[in-house]
Amino acid sequence: MATTQSILFLWDNVEALPDLQRLELVFRFLPDQDIIAALQQMRGHGRNDFPVATMWRALLAGVVFQHESIESLLRELRRNPALLTLCEFDPVPLQSPPKKVLERVDGVLSVDFVSQPQRSTIPDSHNFSRFLKLVLKMEQKQGLIAAMIPTLREQLMAVLPDFGQHLGYDGKAISSHATGSKNKKTGKTSDPDADWGKHETKGVSKDGKPWQKIKTWFGYSLHLIADTQYEIPVAFSIQPASRSESKELAVQLDTLFSAAPELGERCQDFTADRGLDSTALKQYLWDQLHIRPLVDIAKHWQAEKKAPDYNPEIIVTRPLYPDRADNIVHSEKGEVFCVCPETGNQRPLAFQGFEATRNTLKYRCPAAAYGLECAGRETCYRQAGTKAGDYGRIVRIAIKKQDRRIFTPTPYDSPSWRRGYNRRSALERINSRVDQSFGFEHHYIRGKAKMQVRVGLAMAIMMALALGHVQEGRPEQMRSLVKPVPLLDTG
Repeated sequence: MATTQSILFLWDNVEALPDLQRLELVFRFLPDQDIIAALQQMRGHGRNDFPVATMWRALLAGVVFQHESIESLLRELRRNPALLTLCEFDPVPLQSPPKKVLERVDGVLSVDFVSQPQRSTIPDSHNFSRFLKLVLKMEQKQGLIAAMIPTLREQLMAVLPDFGQHLGYDGKAISSHATGSKNKKTGKTSDPDADWGKHETKGVSKDGKPWQKIKTWFGYSLHLIADTQYEIPVAFSIQPASRSESKELAVQLDTLFSAAPELGERCQDFTADRGLDSTALKQYLWDQLHIRPLVDIAKHWQAEKKAPDYNPEIIVTRPLYPDRADNIVHSEKGEVFCVCPETGNQRPLAFQGFEATRNTLKYRCPAAAYGLECAGRETCYRQAGTKAGDYGRIVRIAIKKQDRRIFTPTPYDSPSWRRGYNRRSALERINSRVDQSFGFEHHYIRGKAKMQVRVGLAMAIMMALALGHVQEGRPEQMRSLVKPVPLLDTG
């Protein structure tokens, strides 16, 4: 484990404050009062050499400073008196009371007191292991670490009026410390909660050659919903690696917006990659929640692409209204074109916006919108049964009567769609922070319960740091969770 001095430069997405100030900010804004009270109650009236609150603070320090193991954290506590004091350990060893010894000399019973060695105020690995078991037991019974996430979410919504307006989802592989190899005698792995996951990516290179990349891992998947404007987690779930992203997202959305209906009212759009492209998701977001789905389209028209005369440089289109004679066509990405009845030229219609009251996408004749010459303009209007005019023909597309994967309130590849979808990169940066700043690239975690606790602490700490900056009058430093803040020149 690197020292805390090097961690400051590894965690370049957090404000460049001294490390202990950053930890102190977590202590003050993490809503962990119920956790400490529950742990104290579970401990009962046993020995209290290392108070619960002190041990809990040390655990948080281990997460903040990216310690991979208990031993690494304990070494840091022993060498860093400032950290020891901030966690409220006593840096001075305790003197044990002298031990009373009875002796009989020449038949006479005498009492003597023998001094005892000093007792350390820093726990050893055995003490800390027992405390971690207590934390794990508490979380399995009461779920208080997971409960900090909705509490912090509500607090962030209270101080940031636009928090939650732009949400997005992404799944992330987290390997178990187990290898996935089965024991020959038992037939089980050393992490029976985990399983194998597979992520497949396909594409076509610039020279037209198809490519494929397959990633496999043994462990878990982090299913994350986050605010894509502030890059702050909103909800998460840990599942075995084989769990379908689409199924887990459906459960997460239902749970999230049922528990926080005000978030559903505040949210304007929701982004996800093409692996989540589905009619069910887009219908749910818009029809039930009135949230614009900004989900990348998975190209699924195959019949035309398998034809002998298929040319990949020509956009494949189908009639918008196949049941009637018309010259309006569309692509599998939802691009809408008109085909000139005289020349056969294909032009994109001018998008005029989404009419929410009608639930329709509005398009206008490109010749009229852009002042173009069109030989078939009169024929086009006549076929459509509309009158020719300066404003031109209007085409309204009722999205509920079309393929919902293709037609959404925000058309694919429109400027507003691109702006919203580009914010999805925030999830990639959060996932990178999970790996690099919270140590999930190299860890010793086995078991879903332990993984749930560890990831929950990482998410809660990210949210608490963001809340602390805002509450202390530094809203501009919310972006310090996104990009580095240069250190002050003290020279």
